[in-house]
Amino acid sequence: MPTTKITLLFALVLFTSSLMAQSTKYHLLIGTYTSPGKSEGIYVYEFDSQNGSMTYKSKALIESPSYFALTKDRKFVYAVTEGRGSKISSFAFDAQTGELKYLNSQPSGSNGPTYISVDAKGKYVFAANYGGGSITALPVEADGTLGADIQDIKHEGGSIARKKPFVHSAVVSPDNKFVLTADLGTDKINIYRFRAKSRPAALSEAAQPFVTLDPGAGPRHLSFHPNKKFLYSVTEINSKVYAFQYKKGNLNQIQSVSMVPEGFTGPGHGADIHVSADGKFLYASTRSTLNEIAIFSIDQKTGMLSLIDRQPSMGRSSRTFDIDPSGNWLLSTGQASNEIIVFKRDQETGKLSPTGEKLQIDKPSLVKFVPID
Repeated sequence: MPTTKITLLFALVLFTSSLMAQSTKYHLLIGTYTSPGKSEGIYVYEFDSQNGSMTYKSKALIESPSYFALTKDRKFVYAVTEGRGSKISSFAFDAQTGELKYLNSQPSGSNGPTYISVDAKGKYVFAANYGGGSITALPVEADGTLGADIQDIKHEGGSIARKKPFVHSAVVSPDNKFVLTADLGTDKINIYRFRAKSRPAALSEAAQPFVTLDPGAGPRHLSFHPNKKFLYSVTEINSKVYAFQYKKGNLNQIQSVSMVPEGFTGPGHGADIHVSADGKFLYASTRSTLNEIAIFSIDQKTGMLSLIDRQPSMGRSSRTFDIDPSGNWLLSTGQASNEIIVFKRDQETGKLSPTGEKLQIDKPSLVKFVPID
């Protein structure tokens, strides 16, 4: 073989190997509570999906960014300040280096924002204000900054467990036409029609304005199935997962299943919920006396759930967790034990195994994987 061809072949092998090595690593963004405590904002680590290790890269200083969201193109990050400031901040994000650059902030509309999401086209962000019992729609300008003409919709009512609204999450539907909120205080999942061109009133009541769960359920977080036909809600108060058929902004409940062992009487405090990328498994965490991650298989035709395992979260107050893009790892936050715990995930069975790998960080509240450019 001529020397030139050998050289080109060798270069191609090196280039391919470099791409494969690159694909095994991801940015890991971590939200924290900063007061009281030692944390200072959003932390960026590099996560190696070959061995589950984490390496510090940078941080962005911001008060109690307990939740944040990225645009689909990964150019911008929007974070809540859950503390006294009750605001939403925007950051430019470099998907190659992982650096965050502060852009601007706007009031969240009501106090105590705990959750934020971004529509698929990056035109609006939606904040769930737990303390104020409202959902806020904040427009996004062309440069990624947040506009000042916000829309704040107050919920009304209460339930047997809570006497007023506590909006805990706001999730955009897969078709980008609806926003669904989980209201822990009213036991409702509210449904809003979303039209970005209707700024500043981008949200309006949907044809089916809400569904009501069992009294005292306390819906907290929501997760759509990848096939876009099913929605799942984890509840904080009665620690269940509710399954719904979803179609064009309409929900039909098909099941509710407990996350806690039979006979368990203590508080479970259901927290976070995610469906695996292949749509085969659902994971839901409890963060009180149990501190477990319940694992369910999903019937691909009906959306119905079957419990297959409960994995101790190995930390205290498992507020959130995330599955890495390779599907091989799950990371769980131990908010009260000041750590992030790494689990190996079996993609065939859905089960989790603790690796012993942990990241010590003060009051972690959120973990999100982001591909590296």
